[in-house]
Amino acid sequence: MSFMLLKTLHVGCVVVSFALFFLRGLWTLNDSPIMRQRWVRIMPHIVDTLLLTSAIALASIARQYPFVDAWLTAKVLALLLYIILGSLALKHARTPAQRLSLWLAAQAVFGYIVLVAINHNPLPL
Repeated sequence: MSFMLLKTLHVGCVVVSFALFFLRGLWTLNDSPIMRQRWVRIMPHIVDTLLLTSAIALASIARQYPFVDAWLTAKVLALLLYIILGSLALKHARTPAQRLSLWLAAQAVFGYIVLVAINHNPLPL
């Protein structure tokens, strides 16, 4: 698979993954019954698996690796923080205020990840 095709797949998965996270956050904050639908529980896993697979393939083709390239290390560490914050926001927060705060924090981390990816710099601003 070509680099550009993989990159397009990766960026597409990023957009879909974030859109699903954003919607799931809104639905969680509004205690919507949509959150209990099967597709809402399954689809993020499918998209995120494609996202991670394409990321690994891109890193391999570009010969850029976490803990070797600083920007990619920052991206991976920020991704772990995003996953933790997102999980807390959608599943483990006890109050609506906690859910909202964690959800917004996860979105800020997502923004940082995108800036790092675009600028290939762990300090993108």
